[in-house]
Amino acid sequence: MTPGNNGENTPSAPQGDDDPFGYLYEDGQAAGATPPSGGGGYGYPGPRSSYNQVRAVGDRRPAYGQTQPTQQYGQQVPPQQSAYGQPNAHYTAPEAQPGGAPVGSPQYAPAGGGRGRGPNTKGLLIAAIAVVAVVAIGIGAAVIFGRDDDKSDKGEAGSTPSQAETVKPSEKPSKKPEEKTELPKTDAKALKLEGGTTTASDIDGAKSAGGVYVAGFDKVGAQITWTVDGIAKSGDYSLRVDYGVPGKDSNATVSVNGKKQSRPLSMKNFASAKEGDWEKGWTNTWGVVQLTKGTNTITLSCEQSNLCGSTGANIDRMWLVEGSNG
Repeated sequence: MTPGNNGENTPSAPQGDDDPFGYLYEDGQAAGATPPSGGGGYGYPGPRSSYNQVRAVGDRRPAYGQTQPTQQYGQQVPPQQSAYGQPNAHYTAPEAQPGGAPVGSPQYAPAGGGRGRGPNTKGLLIAAIAVVAVVAIGIGAAVIFGRDDDKSDKGEAGSTPSQAETVKPSEKPSKKPEEKTELPKTDAKALKLEGGTTTASDIDGAKSAGGVYVAGFDKVGAQITWTVDGIAKSGDYSLRVDYGVPGKDSNATVSVNGKKQSRPLSMKNFASAKEGDWEKGWTNTWGVVQLTKGTNTITLSCEQSNLCGSTGANIDRMWLVEGSNG
């Protein structure tokens, strides 16, 4: 077999040497091995031509006995073709290229902090508690300030109850209201009749008991007197009188405790009855009188200056109302 041919499976040993690789060891000389003619000492062989030398992956140097095609100016060297599934002889690993950074295995940091004991659960728990505390403080502040805003709004709107409103009223009044006593009233038959006056009941419409009224109040000198008992206090009172006229206006003089009043008691035809119609002429009138506390006398008289002397009038009932209004 010629040098450079690897056709044989086992290289032929040099004559006189049982171990073809004996020259590689230091004791090969003692066994009679001789180094190859290419040079190299025992244990350090030189280059050999009987087999292909081992090259690093990605080494683009031509194999023994082959030349690298050169590229002429303006020409492109076609890439070396490789069979399907065979590695490309021109591929160079990144770490084998000049200036390429060495590729190391990725380094992984431990998942947890602190001496490789796993996640820092204590730190996470503290952070969670801090977040909850901040949220709770925010909610409390919102509630407090919301109440203050409501109070200020109520104060601005004037809805804050005053001291008088907050005081509960007493269950019983400190002073009972004065009860109004019923003032006296009278019918015609209880009056004192003078000057030709009498009682009668032949004209319908009188409101006194039994329809009894005072007749004959149609001439000068006629008068009736009412004695009033039980006046609680002095003051102005309204004297009310039910009367009837024959469709014409009339009036009379009023005296209190013997003192004539300045204004006569008007007895007009307020019912608008036709003249001479006594039954349709029933109506009422009022006048102011000044009474004193206790007993008083009220007198109606037909004076020369009054119309009752020519027109006449029938007197039905008399009563009092406190005050000077009708």
